[in-house]
Amino acid sequence: MQDLLIIWDWLEFAVRWLHVITAIAWIGSSFYFIALDLGLRKTPNLPVGAHGEEWQVHGGGFYHVQKYLVAPENMPDHLTWFKWESYSTWLSGAALLMIVYWAGGELYLIDASKADLALWQGILISALSLTVGWIVYDRLCKSGLAENPTVLMVLLFVLLVAMGYGYNQIFTGRAVMLHLGAFTATIMTANVFFIIMPNQRIVVKDLQEGRTPDAKYGKIAKLRSTHNNYLTLPVVFLMLSNHYPLAFGTEYNWVIAALVFLMGVTIRHYFNTRHARAGNPTWTWLATVILFLLVMWISTLPLRQDTYEESEARELTKTEQVFASAEGFEDITSIVPGRCAMCHAREPFYDGIRRAPKGILLETPADIAHAARLIYLQSGVSTAMPPANVSYMEEDERRAIINWYRNAAKDLPFRISAN
Repeated sequence: MQDLLIIWDWLEFAVRWLHVITAIAWIGSSFYFIALDLGLRKTPNLPVGAHGEEWQVHGGGFYHVQKYLVAPENMPDHLTWFKWESYSTWLSGAALLMIVYWAGGELYLIDASKADLALWQGILISALSLTVGWIVYDRLCKSGLAENPTVLMVLLFVLLVAMGYGYNQIFTGRAVMLHLGAFTATIMTANVFFIIMPNQRIVVKDLQEGRTPDAKYGKIAKLRSTHNNYLTLPVVFLMLSNHYPLAFGTEYNWVIAALVFLMGVTIRHYFNTRHARAGNPTWTWLATVILFLLVMWISTLPLRQDTYEESEARELTKTEQVFASAEGFEDITSIVPGRCAMCHAREPFYDGIRRAPKGILLETPADIAHAARLIYLQSGVSTAMPPANVSYMEEDERRAIINWYRNAAKDLPFRISAN
């Protein structure tokens, strides 16, 4: 069973790797085309229907790019569609969500101190929230608000803040930030799949059949593409946030996320304005710095953490009960706190550590049973923890961790033992 856990952990790593690679491809192409679109120039002798052109140099060669607002008079034989970067990023991200936050829901998804939910209920809320959120956003865009992009953007911001607050009433801090990022990424990919690509296909078909394409399809696609442009940077922050407890480990994480969305607007506004050669709005940098300082300040406010007594009194889950009753657990309850609790404590005392790394607590038997899988992977089969072995964990202690985990895993199905 423990071998399956190792395979499962490497599967998670492989999917995460794929997700990062596809995200780089998607974000890179998105930023490139926004910069290209804003940098187009109207010059004499443009072909009929051309909106502008741009000369670029890269990799030792020169590129001459022309844009048509609707379509050229004749459809070219070869046409490259930019869509798979978006689709593969979302699909790999969805797979990662299932592997980490659904299969590992007892540790990462549900916060019992916020909501007394079964794991299946948390998973259902996770999935439905992404779907319902997209439907609400899509209805807003298809209403008359599409004629007022600024008001629409404000309402989108309000929707994102409301989703963040709602997530924080149910999920762990890590899951709050991750789901808000997943919700935003779902909007972005659904924009491509349901709006941008279908509209482009209509234009191409009209052109192929000799009809003049309606310019409205390009206008609609441009609105959704603009939303995607402003949402990109916050999504990257939210995906990285699970590595930084100061971002997710506070009851105000949803406020931090809201400020990050505003930073995404100020940063992209600066670069979009520069690419369009429409000025140099340096005020955006001051605004970004102020917002970031607010984020830093909010992150120092009291964390939502159980007290020592609450942790001891909490009823263990079935999985935790198995690990707590497994042979060798008594030894582990003396090894782990002694080697790890100087950092992984409610009040860390190791120099430079103000918050338990990744919000993982390892002080009490309940803490240890809760984090069994991580202890096994980080301090048993690998020497990742303690970092640089600063607390001098001995080889026989690591062996004791391995034996304890394997003793517990013998009688558990893989789904449970992997969590």
